[in-house]
Amino acid sequence: MVTSPRCGARTRDGTACRAPAVHGKCRCRMHGGAPRSGAPKGNRNAYRHGMCTPDGRAERHRMKTLLEDARKLLNELK
Repeated sequence: MVTSPRCGARTRDGTACRAPAVHGKCRCRMHGGAPRSGAPKGNRNAYRHGMCTPDGRAERHRMKTLLEDARKLLNELK
């Protein structure tokens, strides 16, 4: 146990993790060495609301131009 390779992760205080690495990996079971650990395929962890997708940006742009046109029309009617 003493000679086994150690986990390469860093703890919150900046020191190295002292847990032994999982066999055949560079991380311990708590830092990603466990089977099926890590982000899902396609990185669905980063997807939250779709606001930064091309469709979301285009929709915001359409709404912005529609509001600008409405303001111009209201100003002309005054």
